[in-house]
Amino acid sequence: MNTLRQLEIENMKATVPDFGVGDTVDVHYLIKEGDKERVQLFNGTVIAKNRGQGPINATFVVRRLVSGEGVERTFPVHTPRVTKVEVVRRGSVRRAKLYYLRDRVGKATKVKELLEQDNSKA
Repeated sequence: MNTLRQLEIENMKATVPDFGVGDTVDVHYLIKEGDKERVQLFNGTVIAKNRGQGPINATFVVRRLVSGEGVERTFPVHTPRVTKVEVVRRGSVRRAKLYYLRDRVGKATKVKELLEQDNSKA
């Protein structure tokens, strides 16, 4: 096996969080300040997922509004700096990339919530 591929397999996360484009997520990101490390929360809407070349290069883009200004951050899926990704609410979207949200302001940036269907009662 190729040594580069072997390194990729060793550094990949065992469990990849289950989320999609349009979901509102909380990303717990490990940041380093001087000699101290702490976990900082970045919450927002996933507007894109990119696979990259090979599974190790997969990334996702999260967008949120901070005091009226849009902030986007790209996170690698398999980095050890991302400690946890929690799905706050699922979004119902019809596109793979939600770049059109960049031009929206206020309530227009909301994504319709995906309601889970309960088939156990039928």
